Amino acid sequence: MTTFSELGLAPEILRAVTEQGYTTPTPIQLQAIPAVLTGEDLLAGAQTGTGKTAGFTLPLLQRLHTMPSNATAQRRPIRALILTPTRELAAQVEESVRVYGKYLPLNSGVIFGGVGINPQIKLLKTGVDILVATPGRLLDHIGQGTIDLSQVKVLVLDEADRMLDMGFIRDIRKILELLPKKRQNLLFSATFSNEIKELADKLLNSPNMIEVARRNSTVEVISQKIHPVNRDGKHTLLAHLIHTLKWSQVLVFTRTKHGANKLVEQLEKADITSMAIHGNKSQSARTKALAEFKEGSLQVLVATDIAARGIDIDQLPHVVNYDLPNVPEDYVHRIGRTGRAGAGGEAVSLVCVDELKLLADIEKFIKRKIVSEVVPGFEPDLNAKPQPIQLRSQPGQRSGQRAPAKPASSSARRPAAAGPNHPRPHAGAAPNTAARRSSSGSRGRG
Repeated sequence: MTTFSELGLAPEILRAVTEQGYTTPTPIQLQAIPAVLTGEDLLAGAQTGTGKTAGFTLPLLQRLHTMPSNATAQRRPIRALILTPTRELAAQVEESVRVYGKYLPLNSGVIFGGVGINPQIKLLKTGVDILVATPGRLLDHIGQGTIDLSQVKVLVLDEADRMLDMGFIRDIRKILELLPKKRQNLLFSATFSNEIKELADKLLNSPNMIEVARRNSTVEVISQKIHPVNRDGKHTLLAHLIHTLKWSQVLVFTRTKHGANKLVEQLEKADITSMAIHGNKSQSARTKALAEFKEGSLQVLVATDIAARGIDIDQLPHVVNYDLPNVPEDYVHRIGRTGRAGAGGEAVSLVCVDELKLLADIEKFIKRKIVSEVVPGFEPDLNAKPQPIQLRSQPGQRSGQRAPAKPASSSARRPAAAGPNHPRPHAGAAPNTAARRSSSGSRGRG
C-alpha cells in the first residue's frame, strides 16, 4: 500500500501530515499529488469527502518549496492563487495550507466578503506566497489596486461546479485575463457536468484527467433513506427521529433561509438545541454556529445549500434533507457532508407529496432507487394533492427550476460554505479568519 512518504513530498510536509495522523493517501490524493508535481494542468473529479483539498494543497506546497521565488524582505509575490466559491470553504482551504505547510518558509492568506477589507489590504501589502480567495472579493481588491497577480505560477479552481452554479463564471473570466499566460492550472470539481467540460477546454492545456468516482455518483458508504410524510408533519417527524434515535449531531438542509429560521424555532420548542446558517447571517454568527456544531455543543445545524459548503466534520453521522433540493446535483453535494474519507454515514430525506417529482429526478440522476420507509405515527395522507413549491427567497420560482445566475458584479451574491477533505486539520478548530496570516473582507461579496 502506497504511503505519503512515497509520493515525493518534502520531509517538512511529511512531518506535518504525520502529525495529523495520516500515513496512507486517499485515491484522489494518490493520483492527484504526482500529477500536480509534474507541473502540468489537471482536471480532477472527486466527490466531496474524498480528500481533494489535500490532493492539491500538498503538491502545491511541494512545488512552491522547490520553485525559485522573487520574495524580498518587504514583500512576497503571490505565486499560487486558489479560488473557492464560498467564505467557509476559503477559510478551510487556507487552514489546510497552513497546517501542512507549517514547517516550510511559506505563508498564506485568505480573503472573502462579509468582514472588513482593511485587514486584507494590510495583509496583501506584506505579501503572501499562497492566496485563497472568493471571486467577488478578489475583484474588489483588483478594482482598488490592492493586489498584484502578475507572479502567479499556479491557479487552483476548487469546487468549480459550485462556482458555476453560483454564477461566478464572469468573475472567473475577468480574473483569468489578469493572470500570467504561462502558469499551471488545476481544476477540481465534485461532478463533471457539460459546463465544467466546456470551462476545462478553455482553461486547461492538455491536462491530465482524474476521476476517482463514477460520474454523478453518491458516496457508496452512505446509507440513504426516505421517510414519506405530510408537508405539515415534517418538523414533528424530525424531532421524533432526533429524540427516539438519540441523534447527537445532525446537519439539516432546508430549501430557503426563511424555512431554516422557522425550523430552528420549532426544534427549540422541542428541546433540541439548533442554529441556522445561511446568507443572511453575519459571518461571525455563521462561524460561531459552525464551531459549536463541530465541537458537539450544538445538536442540530440547519443550513441552506449555499451555506453548507464550509461544513467539513470528521465522521458526521447524520444528514437530513428536510426539503429536497430543486437541482439533483445538490442532493449529491448535501449527502456528501457525511460518509467522508471512507467513514460511514446516514442520509435521511423527509419527502412530502409536493416533492415526488424532485425525488424522481434525484433517483434518475444518481441511477438508483432510494429505500422508502414510513415511520409509524407519521403516515402520509395518500389522497393529498401536490402543491407548487414556492421559493420565498426568490418569488415566482417553482419546483424543479434552477435559480438564474446572478450578475457577476452583483454585491448581493450570497456567500456560503463548503469544504471537505481528508487529510484535514482538527475538525473542532474554528478558523480565526480575522487574525493570523489570513484576513477577510466586506460588502457581502462571496
